[in-house]
Amino acid sequence: MGYDDVISMLGDFGRYQKRIYFLLCLPAILCAFHKLGNVFLIAEPPSRCKLPYELANASYHINDTEMEKWYSFNKTRDKSFHSCLINAPNSTIPQPCDEYIYDLKAYGYTAVIDWNLTCDKAYLIAIGNSLFMFGVMFGSIAFGELSDRWGRKNTFFLSLVMQVVFGVVASVAPEFWTFTIARAVVGATTSGVFLVAYVIGLEMVGSSKRMIAGTVCQIFFSVGYMLTAVFAIYIPNWRSLQFALTIPGLVFLTYWWLIPESARWLISNNRLEEAKKNIQVAARCNKVQIPDKTLDELLRPSSDSPRKVAGEKQPNILDIFKYPRLRKRSLIIFFDWFANNITYYGLSWNTNNLGGNPYLNFVISGAVEIPAYAFLIFTLNRWGRKNIMSGCMITAGTALLLTMIVPQDLQWLNITLAMIGKLAITASYGAVYVFSTEQFPTVVRNAGLGAGSMCARVGSVTAPYVNIMTHIWKPLPLLIFGALAFIGGLMSLTLPETLNRKLPESFEEGESFGKRTKEAASTLEGVKLETIANNQGNGVESELLKLKPDDV
Repeated sequence: MGYDDVISMLGDFGRYQKRIYFLLCLPAILCAFHKLGNVFLIAEPPSRCKLPYELANASYHINDTEMEKWYSFNKTRDKSFHSCLINAPNSTIPQPCDEYIYDLKAYGYTAVIDWNLTCDKAYLIAIGNSLFMFGVMFGSIAFGELSDRWGRKNTFFLSLVMQVVFGVVASVAPEFWTFTIARAVVGATTSGVFLVAYVIGLEMVGSSKRMIAGTVCQIFFSVGYMLTAVFAIYIPNWRSLQFALTIPGLVFLTYWWLIPESARWLISNNRLEEAKKNIQVAARCNKVQIPDKTLDELLRPSSDSPRKVAGEKQPNILDIFKYPRLRKRSLIIFFDWFANNITYYGLSWNTNNLGGNPYLNFVISGAVEIPAYAFLIFTLNRWGRKNIMSGCMITAGTALLLTMIVPQDLQWLNITLAMIGKLAITASYGAVYVFSTEQFPTVVRNAGLGAGSMCARVGSVTAPYVNIMTHIWKPLPLLIFGALAFIGGLMSLTLPETLNRKLPESFEEGESFGKRTKEAASTLEGVKLETIANNQGNGVESELLKLKPDDV
C-alpha cells in the first residue's frame, strides 16, 4: 500500500499532473540560461596588443605595414601575428602586451575585455567555468539532501531566491573573483531549482509515464539552451546579459501559490493529512473521487514493509567492490558517466572554437538535442538500453575523431561532425541515467546513481581545461572528447542488457546478473541444434527458433 496505489486511482498523467508538470518544466529553461551563459559572458574575442600611439578605443584591425613593424608572427603555425607579443622599440625580443585592443564585433563587450582575461590570463576563463561546475556538483549534493530533509517545495524556493540574488551580484561584480564566486553559487542553485522541480514532477506521475516525463523535461532545458544565444545576440554587454538571464527567476516566485509539496514526500515523512489534501485537490481536477476512507487504507503502512534492525550494518556503495563482476560493471558505468558529461559540456562550451558564426553554432548545438531526446522516447524501450547507449557513444566518438582529418578550410564539415557528436552524446547521456540505475542492486541503487553522478561532475569540472587546449592544437579538445566517448561505448558493450529483465535485489543477484542469460543462451542453442537434428522435417524447428534464453 502507498502512493503508487493512489496514482493508479488518480490516473498516471491526468489533467492535474499535466498542468503542474508543465509549470515545473519551465524552470529548466532558466537553469539552461545559467549553465550555458558563460559561453558568452566570458567569451574570449580576438585581440591584439595596443600600440603606444593608439587610443583605447582604437579599431581591432590594423594595416599590414604596421603589423610587420610592431608584431611578432607565428611562423611555426599559420604565419598570423602573435596577439600576445609586441616588438617594442630598441628591443630585439618581443615583449608581452601592456594593453589590448579587442574585436568587439565577435561577442560584444564580454568580461574578458573588462578584466583582460587573455594571453597569460586566459587560464582564468577555464577556472571560471570549472568553478561554476564545481558549484553544480556541490549543489546536487547539498540541495538533494536538503530536499529529502526539509521538503521539495521549500528547497526549490530557497534555491530560486539564492539564484536571483547571486545572479544579480554577478552582474555588478567589480572584479573577476567576485563574479566567479557568485556564478559558482548560481551553479549550485541550478541543482536546487532544476533537480528538485524535476523530482516533484516525476513523483506525481505514474510509472508508465516516467520515462517520457523525464525526457520531455530535458527538452525544455534544450529550449533554454537555444534562447541563451538569442539573449546574447541582442544584449552585447556581459553585465546586462547576466542581469537579463537572472531576472526571469522572479516570475517563478509565484509558484509558491501554484505548486504543491510532493505528496510522496509528505507520506514518507508521515504528514498524511497534508498529503490527503493535495491528493483530493488532484482528484477533483482529474474528475475522480477517492473517499477519505479509501485514502486512509491506501496510505496505511504495510505490516510487512522492511524495517531496519538496530545495529545491523547497512549496505553502501563500497560493498560492490567485493564482487568481481559487479566491480567491473560499476567501474565501466562510472567511466560512462564521466565520458558523457565531459563530452556533453565540452562540446556545449566549445562552439566558439568551431569556426563560422558562434551564435549559429550554439543554437544548432542546442537544437540537435531535441531530436536526440525524441529518439530516446521511441527507441529506449524497444531496442534496449545497452544498444542505444553504446551505439550513441561510439557514434559520437567516431564523428569527433574524424574532425582530426578535416581540412581547416572546410569549416562546415567540421561543424557538422561536431553537431553529430553532440546529438549522439545527448542521446547517450539520457540513456545512461536509465541504464546505470538498472545495473545496480536495489540495496545500493540510489548510492550507485549518486556515485555515477559524482563522476559526471568530475567530467564537467574538467571539460573547461580540455577546451583551452585549442591554444596547443585547435582540434585537440574534440579528439579528447571523441576518444573518451568511443572507449566508453566499446566498454559498455560488455554490460548486460536490462530491458525487460528482473533487476537484481541483492549483491549476490547483482554479481550473477547477466551471467545467467549468457549461460541460458548457450544452453538454448545446444537444445535447438540437438532437437532439430532429431526432428528433421516435423515442424519442430520453427517453434524452437522462437524461443528466447529466458524461456529455458
